[in-house]
Amino acid sequence: MDTINQLVATLRQASYTEREGIKEQLLALVRGPGGPAMREALETARKGELLEVQWEIEEVLEKTAPPKPAAAAPPPPPPEEKPDPNKPLTAKDLVLVYDDPRGLVLHKSKVGNRWFATQVDPKTRQPQTFELHPQEIEQLKTQLAGSPYWALGHGPVAAPPAPPRPAGR
Repeated sequence: MDTINQLVATLRQASYTEREGIKEQLLALVRGPGGPAMREALETARKGELLEVQWEIEEVLEKTAPPKPAAAAPPPPPPEEKPDPNKPLTAKDLVLVYDDPRGLVLHKSKVGNRWFATQVDPKTRQPQTFELHPQEIEQLKTQLAGSPYWALGHGPVAAPPAPPRPAGR
């Protein structure tokens, strides 16, 4: 340890050209027998030194640093779980299908085939959303077939009536 302290003191007063030889001596001490103890003594001696001397000691420590362990393989990604069909849905899970300004709004779930209706409750004047059964969905589709309030690409839009054919042709 005294050898390390003497070399660090010499390093502090040495010119730039002399520093390389002193660093080589420090490297030999740290790589030699008792290396870990010498390395620890060098780290301790570095703390109170001038910044330039700290840099020189740091170069020695970097050259003698133990190799870093190989990076562990990243853990495999967790398997994707199937979405629970009964989990509560949020607004981002629904797609607007029908929007009547008089108060009826229909949404369809993005995953699966669940439909929801939102209407204003006449007693509380608050919107209420409830799930529709398959037969209710079909009934609403037929009742609202000609309505202009279907979102594009989502609902049954009745085709415009064909022009009458002239007789005799």
